[in-house]
Amino acid sequence: MNQVKHWQAEFKWESVPLLAYKEEGAHFKSITRQVLFEGDPLLPVQWRYFEIDSEGNSTLERHEHIHVVMIIRGSGKALLGNQIIELNCFDVLQIPSYTWHQFRATNNEPLGFLCLVNIERDKPQLPNAENLEELRSNPQIAEFIRV
Repeated sequence: MNQVKHWQAEFKWESVPLLAYKEEGAHFKSITRQVLFEGDPLLPVQWRYFEIDSEGNSTLERHEHIHVVMIIRGSGKALLGNQIIELNCFDVLQIPSYTWHQFRATNNEPLGFLCLVNIERDKPQLPNAENLEELRSNPQIAEFIRV
């Protein structure tokens, strides 16, 4: 196993496939995924790089597991619970358990971030009609989210 993944350019790494963000069925737009580290028994985490093209977005979701992201390209915004947060290069954001979150590239530039997550984790939960009604009761969140 190659221990080094050389950065090539334009936020792509040598011998790391550029993957679809996730399977169809959840609302997202213009986002890719690269898995940089697949975990080890002594470090059971997956380290991924996601990139959202200009005006794209991740899925609006929540889950039991926590994860941490670090912005390494561009800027944008994120829904985190009941807040819309401005994101800039090198910001670190912890996403707590069962917290609604969604990332968006909002400044006519890609938003790229590293994401650290446990290998063993639950599947994301998508909002149902009741969840969406509650989220949309906040006008800022209603304007921000994409579903």
